[in-house]
Amino acid sequence: MNAPPEIPESEFSISFVRGAGPGGQNVNKVSTTAQLRFNLANTKLLDDSGKARLRALAGHRLIGDGEILIVARNHRTQEGNRREALGRLQDLIARALHVPKARRPTRPTRASKERRIAGKLHRQRNKQLRRAVRHDE
Repeated sequence: MNAPPEIPESEFSISFVRGAGPGGQNVNKVSTTAQLRFNLANTKLLDDSGKARLRALAGHRLIGDGEILIVARNHRTQEGNRREALGRLQDLIARALHVPKARRPTRPTRASKERRIAGKLHRQRNKQLRRAVRHDE
């Protein structure tokens, strides 16, 4: 996969709120949880098919009006959480930029069909041998 794309500052906004996570007693005083909002509808980084892939990849992060909300709270500092949120967004966008290869349907070969039938016949004979022996013949 390629390097993560550079996302212009105008494409997203970050706010900081108080939240759970590392920080000890400081957690109640300092707003370190990062909330990154990315407006999917107005982005110029992706075409329509890329936006559709990103919408599918975003899952529960997609909120009402076509906006992606990423919450990062694993670090004790605003800068650490900011970097983490941006990294997660870059990862999502990089995965959305990757166009999956179209699947070409294939058919089983004649030899594979014959192997399958031979295996079935083998199992059939094994099971026939397990039956009770008939003495009337």
